[in-house]
Amino acid sequence: MATPGKPARYDRNLVVIGGGAAGLVTAYIAAATRASVTLVEAGRMGGECLNTGCVPSKALIRSARLAQQIRRAADLGLGGAEPVVDWRRVMQRVQAVVQAIAPHDSVERYTALGVEVLQGQARLLDPWTVEVRLHDGGTQRLTTRAIVLATGARPVVPAIAGIEDVDGLTSETLWEALARLDAPPRRLLVLGGGPMGCELAQALQRLGSQVTLLEQGARLLVREDADVAAFARQTLEGEGVRVLTGRRALRFERTGATRCVWLEPDATGAENAIEFDTLLCATGRQPRLQGLGLEELGIDTGSPLEVNACLQTVWPHIYVAGDIASPIPTTPVAAHQAWYAAINALFGSLRRFKVDYRVVPQAIYLDPEIARVGLTEAQARQQGVAYELTRFELGALDRAVTNGATAGYVKVLTVPGKDRLLGATVVGEQAAELLPQFTLALQHGLGLNALLRTLHAYPTLGEVSRQLAGQWRRAHVPKWIYPWLARYHAWRRG
Repeated sequence: MATPGKPARYDRNLVVIGGGAAGLVTAYIAAATRASVTLVEAGRMGGECLNTGCVPSKALIRSARLAQQIRRAADLGLGGAEPVVDWRRVMQRVQAVVQAIAPHDSVERYTALGVEVLQGQARLLDPWTVEVRLHDGGTQRLTTRAIVLATGARPVVPAIAGIEDVDGLTSETLWEALARLDAPPRRLLVLGGGPMGCELAQALQRLGSQVTLLEQGARLLVREDADVAAFARQTLEGEGVRVLTGRRALRFERTGATRCVWLEPDATGAENAIEFDTLLCATGRQPRLQGLGLEELGIDTGSPLEVNACLQTVWPHIYVAGDIASPIPTTPVAAHQAWYAAINALFGSLRRFKVDYRVVPQAIYLDPEIARVGLTEAQARQQGVAYELTRFELGALDRAVTNGATAGYVKVLTVPGKDRLLGATVVGEQAAELLPQFTLALQHGLGLNALLRTLHAYPTLGEVSRQLAGQWRRAHVPKWIYPWLARYHAWRRG
């Protein structure tokens, strides 16, 4: 029996709304399977990651890291000095990096791949009809067998009295604001001690700002283990960032050119005021769901958007991918979800797949970096998963010593008494580059014994997996074997 309003024929197999990481991957897969697919983007192709997130922040972090290396050159026997920061050129490079990567996500590339790209605002008129108000004028209506919503998320500005008076920046407005300056902000206040807040606090401190990082929670990086968060705080404070945790902003005030934030009273009952020149809000993100017509279709637009394990909404042919409904709002997870959304939307009548979040690598690009995959200690305890912990300090790794980068460690969770991995955390230089060998092992069921048998060039940071595996192995050699071996060798000597 036909569903009322459902077309007998469709213009498209799939319409994807949103041209960020999730939408681009979804459209790419659809085109690769020779489906008729339209991608609708209301803003800039590439979304948050390319334009205001991962790409510009990592470009800035690269300049900041070099500035710090110049300061520490004396540690390597060279003349250390305070770097001369040409702020305009730093920001020009950030913009040039974005422009260099932009063609990968461009209208031209996706058109060449077989994707119809429409630039405009999409709205669902009914579960099978998408209307697009085109930026160049006019509208276009498409009927489609399936829809993937991949509209991403936007920054949240906390509801604190007076915050609207101090011209606070978010990830969406930060980069244009910084590009207009002749020097980095003199006094920067960062609200929020998550990955974004910590990364940018360190980078801008290294490039010449005096940064105060304010987190109302008890500690930084609440999703990481406590020891990892403590390492991050020690790193930031060691470089001059003022870190305040467990303190809530009560109100903002502006008097002429002076801006300040008042904090709740400390243990002594004193109410503190912090003056600043620039405010960056790094206090989270919320899904972009307004204006899509979802409410009229009975789709609850509360946060987070509710979907099932196959990424379906209450309408089985309308799927979601990316930050609008992701338990882990990162670019790799958005692309990961996109595969499931695309395959389920196009081939779900044959078979649907449930999204697997068990092996999801994540990284925080502080210096030293923080990277992890699988379970953390806190997650294992929360879920009641028994584990055994093996920890290896980078100071015992030859290449870390030669690099003068001994700060950090690797810790791995395994099934008690077995070498099977449950999770791994790497803290140290190039942690994000060291993580993939643990990700591969976890994904394919390779244990620490397999890592122990894997040769590496010497000296390399990559040897850390083998060294850690060797440490685990030594701890699991049965103690009874040593006296037996001693007697065996004595017998062999005659």
